Amino acid sequence: MTIDRRILLLRRRLACVFAALASIVGGAGAQDALTYPTRTVQIVVPYTPGTTADILARLLGPKLSERWKVAVITDNRAGATGSIGIAFVAKAAPDGHTLLFVPSSFSMIPALYPKLPFDALKSFAPVALIATGTVALVVHPQLPVRSVRDFVQLAKHRPGELHYASPGNASAPHLAMELLKLETGIDVVHVPYKGFAAAITDVMGGHVQAMIPSLQTAHPYVTSGRLRMLAVMSGQRSPALPTVPTMKEQGLPQLEVESWYGALVPAATPAPVIARVNSEIAALLQQPDVREQLASQGMNPAGGSPERFRALVKSELARWSRVVAATKIKLD
Repeated sequence: MTIDRRILLLRRRLACVFAALASIVGGAGAQDALTYPTRTVQIVVPYTPGTTADILARLLGPKLSERWKVAVITDNRAGATGSIGIAFVAKAAPDGHTLLFVPSSFSMIPALYPKLPFDALKSFAPVALIATGTVALVVHPQLPVRSVRDFVQLAKHRPGELHYASPGNASAPHLAMELLKLETGIDVVHVPYKGFAAAITDVMGGHVQAMIPSLQTAHPYVTSGRLRMLAVMSGQRSPALPTVPTMKEQGLPQLEVESWYGALVPAATPAPVIARVNSEIAALLQQPDVREQLASQGMNPAGGSPERFRALVKSELARWSRVVAATKIKLD
């Protein structure tokens, strides 16, 4: 037998071995999806009870338990702006029995904490975007502005004289307003508060002039005339306040910002298991009672593929890293 023929036979045998291995691995992944879950599923929420991510976990968890015939528990692991719970899931077994429910601030943490025990992209596999929420730019009703363009012009005419509130330094509303400042070139002074209630109360009282709260938080005060809403920051107008235009309609498409909530798992979780959880969440998001409860929290059901959620996380990480770097925001 010639050397060339021996090499050819060796290549064929290696090809068969690799094909067999691929079949075994693929079969194992498919079997994982068929038998999953085999024990209690833990939904880790890296924040305290009562937050929106926690509410979503406690809404979907019992329904997943009914479908899977295993216990599904919510585990609140708060601390370090969510980093403690997030790091816990990054180190968990990648078998789908540990899920992570996070809000959009997940994409802000890496810019604020340069040294983290996880990588927001590499340590996790996205499962599903669960829900989104609308945020809006509101001002005190006596401020002489009727649009975002008016607000920008006034701020440019009076640099450093207008103030805006947020529920805390480095919070999502703080970063959202800093993005607005960055994109429009205005100088508006940040006044951080300890929570939404105190912040929005001082906007209504005229002590500060502006804020970016959730639509649900601002809605009753806008309808009663205690606040004026200049724009929603979502891609489309809100059915709750259909006369309020979007940022895009006012010439600022780069200021499309939404709050969002999604599910992640450890990075090496088998793709068939991820697909199974994704399809289960998608099915629950179509249930009328789930949609009704989301609406009561000011949330819109989302869904979509894991790839859609990955693209969102990637773009959000880049956006907020740019904002933090440009504005030099530091944690207290």
